Amino acid sequence: MNAIMTNFDIENAETRGPRKWEGLSEIDQAIHDNRLMEYRIKKSWADPWGRKLTIAVFLVLAIFASFVLYWDVLKG
Repeated sequence: MNAIMTNFDIENAETRGPRKWEGLSEIDQAIHDNRLMEYRIKKSWADPWGRKLTIAVFLVLAIFASFVLYWDVLKG
């Protein structure tokens, strides 16, 4: 296999120059990050300990929120 780059390829790459697509690059990165986060959430949910920890955290937050609302109604 020959990996020699011809002069035509080098000149062609230089004439194109860098693309000015910063906005689309940021959107692409955001989409990539979102997919990565979705993958991590799915993988964590598939793990039994990760699922138990997630449920425990949401349960504690729900208990705290209900306590705050109850305390507000009782004292308010």
